[in-house]
Amino acid sequence: MAQLPISNKRRYCEISAVILTALGKFVFMDYLEWRFAFVLVAIISWLVYIIHRHKTQNGIIKYWGFRTDNFFKVAKRVVPFGLVAVIGFIAIGWYNKTINVTWHIIPILVLYPIWGCIQQFLLIALTAGNLQHIKGLQWHKWLIVLLSAVLFGAIHYPWAWLMAGTFILALFYGFIYFRERNIYVLGLFHGWLGALFYYTVVGRDPFLEMFGGLFGM
Repeated sequence: MAQLPISNKRRYCEISAVILTALGKFVFMDYLEWRFAFVLVAIISWLVYIIHRHKTQNGIIKYWGFRTDNFFKVAKRVVPFGLVAVIGFIAIGWYNKTINVTWHIIPILVLYPIWGCIQQFLLIALTAGNLQHIKGLQWHKWLIVLLSAVLFGAIHYPWAWLMAGTFILALFYGFIYFRERNIYVLGLFHGWLGALFYYTVVGRDPFLEMFGGLFGM
């Protein structure tokens, strides 16, 4: 896809904002355990930015990958990876006896893709996408994808399985994105795979972690 006239200053600012959001995760989600509040504020804040940029620069939405014209084309590339991943999740969970699937997974499967789209927007579009087109940088795509994957894995510290899983996912998604930009597909599968990963490999219940305090669970 053709580049848009975006200054280096804006690209660096966007990457910095992504890093601040990542640091906020450690403070508000991990340390203070304000998981629901952090996710809600992050989603709303970045949606406001997306809307603002859409109103001020023509074509930015499609440039980032918020598009439907290539949805099924990208989905065909991601589905095989997703099927292999799910089989792997079940096998690992069965071996480690960490499978803990309850009805809680249903709302997570519905809601988590929204957060997944925002995460892919931050990681792939604003981080990898900006690094690819910063004037004077000229990093190879392999390096950009690797650095983005390392960042995504590091965000999930200290959970080793999550770090490994998100690193592999980010590697695969990075190359998919550089070939066919589509945040919707990547975010949707991110949400579904992430939900299944939690309830099989990790043995955690993100529903309780997010909403348990709200409903007194």
